[in-house]
Amino acid sequence: MPIVKDNNIMINQPDFDIKSMGQISKEFTDRNIVTFKQASLFIRQLAYGRNAEKNNLATVFTDNCGTCSTKHALLKRLADENEFEKVKLIVGLFKMNKKNTPQVSSTLQKYNLEYIPEAHCYLKFEDQIIDLTKLNSKPTDFLDELIEEIEIIPEQITDFKVNYHKNYLASWLDKNKQINLSLNDLWKIREECIQKLSDG
Repeated sequence: MPIVKDNNIMINQPDFDIKSMGQISKEFTDRNIVTFKQASLFIRQLAYGRNAEKNNLATVFTDNCGTCSTKHALLKRLADENEFEKVKLIVGLFKMNKKNTPQVSSTLQKYNLEYIPEAHCYLKFEDQIIDLTKLNSKPTDFLDELIEEIEIIPEQITDFKVNYHKNYLASWLDKNKQINLSLNDLWKIREECIQKLSDG
């Protein structure tokens, strides 16, 4: 896939030469991608889609796609392999609604929900959010609706992230008794929404 100019990349973007012989670093250099900035452009341009083996970040290359979790965890692993500690992997909870995520509008309407708290992964560099989920992704897509965020490590994008998200949803349902749904019901609705994102 050719590297093209990306107007969504920030002026203050992190960059370093890829020197490590680690697995992820080698995946990039084997593709003649030799800097973090080039890697970021490559990852942004990959299609949005769930990976066959979320625990194996190298499947982003074989699947030729990734989610917010796998794409950003992959770049965090690349930074870690090259001892570039300034890049942080973040999971934030935001109010996913018809305004910031138009693809899920019909699903939310079907279940009479104004929004669903959604967990979203991204990177931070010097307090600047870097969102490479899709070609047109930008922090303003969710920043106004951000509820909370925590720093995680790449290994935490699977069980830890799911549990963190579900625990928040359980608490949210408990505080919003008018939403007559179980946690399992809400999670199924959330999965419908994610499918809409994959389809679109």
